[in-house]
Amino acid sequence: MLVLVAPGQGAQAPGFLTPWLDLPGVTERLAEWSAVTELDLVHYGTKADAEEIRDTAVAQPLLVAAGLISAQQLFATPGDVARLAGAAAGHSVGEITAAAATGVLKPEAAMSLVRQRGLAMAKAAAVTETGMSAVLGGDPDAVVAHLEDLGLTPANMNGAGQIVAAGTAEQLAALAENRPEKARVIPLKVAGAFHTRHMAPAVETLEALVPDLAVEDPSTAYVSNKDGEVVATGGEVVQRLVNQVSNPVRWDQCMETFQRLGVTAMIELCPGGTLTGLAKRALPGVKTVALKTPDQLDAARELIATATSAAAAPGASPSDTTAE
Repeated sequence: MLVLVAPGQGAQAPGFLTPWLDLPGVTERLAEWSAVTELDLVHYGTKADAEEIRDTAVAQPLLVAAGLISAQQLFATPGDVARLAGAAAGHSVGEITAAAATGVLKPEAAMSLVRQRGLAMAKAAAVTETGMSAVLGGDPDAVVAHLEDLGLTPANMNGAGQIVAAGTAEQLAALAENRPEKARVIPLKVAGAFHTRHMAPAVETLEALVPDLAVEDPSTAYVSNKDGEVVATGGEVVQRLVNQVSNPVRWDQCMETFQRLGVTAMIELCPGGTLTGLAKRALPGVKTVALKTPDQLDAARELIATATSAAAAPGASPSDTTAE
C-alpha cells in the first residue's frame, strides 16, 4: 500500500524549484498561484536566498506550491490519488498540500488558505521572540518531561527518536545549556514557536476563513497530524487544519497508522527527504522515494506501479506485499 506524504516548513532550500520549471506548464501554473497569493513564487523558488524563504509568510505558500507541482506530475486528479495511493498525509503545513492532493480543497483555494496561514502565523510569531529546536535521541518520556520543566512545548512528536521543542528564545537557550540525557539539540531555521499557544491568534484568523471554503471529502484515507486518525470528511479535515496551528504535530502517530494500514511504499512530495528519512528509521522495510528534483519522478512512477500491482494481486495482504 502506497502512502503519499508532504513535508512541512524547514524543508525548503534556495533554488529548489529551479529544475521543476523545465517541465511543461509548471511556470504557467506557478504564475497563476503567484497571482492568488500575491507572491512571486518563481522568484522565491529559484533566486531568493535562505533568509528570504525562511520568512513564514513566504515559506508556507512556497512549500505547498512545490508539493502540488510534484504531485501533479504523478497524479493528474484526486481520483488518480484514490486509485493509486491508499493514504495521504502532510506534516504541519504539508497537511494543506495533502488536502489539495486528495481533493478536499481546490489548488487555488489551498494556495489562498496557506497564504493567509503564513501571514497569520508570522504575525503571531512577531509578538514574542520564539523558535524551535530538534531534540535527537534520549528516552522520549524523559525528553518530554525535561522540556515541560523548562516551559517548552513538545510541538512535533516526529518518532524515530526526534522531538521538536518550541518556546521562547530564553527557554530554548536554557535547553541548549541543559540538554536531556543522551540527547542532542539542534536549533531549527524557523521563525516562531509553531504548534504552541503562541499561535493562538493565527487560529482565530483561519477560523474566520472556513465558512467561505468549498470543501469535498478526501479521495483516499487522510491521516491527521492531530492524533494519527483517518479523517473521512472534508469538513473535519479543514477544522483540523485550522486547529493544528496551535496544537502539537503527532507524526509518530501518523506513522503508526500507516503501519496499521499496511504501508509498503511511501512517496514524499517536493521538497522531499525529511519524512522519508523518518520512515526509514521508524518503518523499516518500507520502500521510499523523496522527490527533490524531477530526476526522481521515474523512480516514483516505478514505485507506484509496483505498489499498485502488488495490492491488486489475488489474495494480497500487508504481509504479502511488505517491501524488503
